[in-house]
Amino acid sequence: MKLQLALDRLTRHECFHLMEEVKEYIDIIEIGTGVIKEYGMAIVKEMRARYPDKLILSDMKTCDAGRHEAYQAFKAGSDIMTVMALASDLTIKDTLQAGEEMGTQVMVDLLEVCSKDRITELEQLGVSLVSLHVGKDKQAEGGFTTDLFSLVKESSFEIAVAGGINLESLPEIVQEKPDILIVGSAITSADNPKHAAAEMKRIISL
Repeated sequence: MKLQLALDRLTRHECFHLMEEVKEYIDIIEIGTGVIKEYGMAIVKEMRARYPDKLILSDMKTCDAGRHEAYQAFKAGSDIMTVMALASDLTIKDTLQAGEEMGTQVMVDLLEVCSKDRITELEQLGVSLVSLHVGKDKQAEGGFTTDLFSLVKESSFEIAVAGGINLESLPEIVQEKPDILIVGSAITSADNPKHAAAEMKRIISL
């Protein structure tokens, strides 16, 4: 089970300062959508250079122009990029093809997807990695809960989970054995980010 740190709604300085604090506990560095919009692919390239041994995910949230945006992410040094499950099948297929050509991965974001039919379609497209995701705005109504796993039950996907996950909710989520736990503000806004990351790593390693 990997721990992914979402660096989002942060300045460039904050991103690198936080990573230095918590780097020993983080498996995947996520460059969040807001950070990419602010700093472009330059910050992905700089993070790649700074942490050559870490996996880097660019949260592109691609909805169209799949091949172009996939190549943007991968050529900048990303190991993984994201495309929205709500995008067209052609867009998803183009990102998957780019990933295959580059030897990288595509994560399909299931934000606001509730249909088992769409899950079946994604499997048929050859998707292998998805994220069960409660969006930032929707977290006002509550964060990630384990009932969301029912959407991908009996699927063949690797599964990442995201959305307001914290130290209180983590133990129950871990019982479902997701492949990747994506954590943002529970670490980045903690009084002691290093301690929070260390405790999360300890829980998922039990």
